[in-house]
Amino acid sequence: MKIPYLFRGALLALGLFCGTAVHAADRGAPQAHDRGRYLVVISGCNDCHTPGYPETGGKLAEKQWLVGSPVGFQGPWGVTYPSNLRLSVQEMSEAQWIAKARTVMRPPMPSPSLIAMSDPDLRVIYRYIRKLGGAGSPAPDYVPPGQLVNTPYIEFVPKNLPPIVAGAGS
Repeated sequence: MKIPYLFRGALLALGLFCGTAVHAADRGAPQAHDRGRYLVVISGCNDCHTPGYPETGGKLAEKQWLVGSPVGFQGPWGVTYPSNLRLSVQEMSEAQWIAKARTVMRPPMPSPSLIAMSDPDLRVIYRYIRKLGGAGSPAPDYVPPGQLVNTPYIEFVPKNLPPIVAGAGS
């Protein structure tokens, strides 16, 4: 079957356009991955969500990152555990991830920092963690105040704080 000359030109242009878009997306993927990795590192996600990360000065293989921790943080709110982000994101859509990041969470989660992040930054973090794939086990469940705790935990209660002065630091 003979294809008319004008139609062949349109097909060629379409092919070139699609090829360019695919190549541009391919080039953007490593940058997004690197950006997500960078944000995970500078935001301190590994400090709590990766066992041994702070103790090794961050010298753990990436395949060990973000698997949660059985070591909790105890304070007036009860005991919270750093969740296994690698398992969590496998069960969430990107929109659910962003919605979760926009909610206030129990300490020591730095909710104000997440809430202040841009949607594009939260998206690349989500995609980075998702690309790492599921690994590890779920972290222990939250323990309300006054309940028995059967895991190691870090006492996260400030002592002898001076009263907060209205307007201080502004």
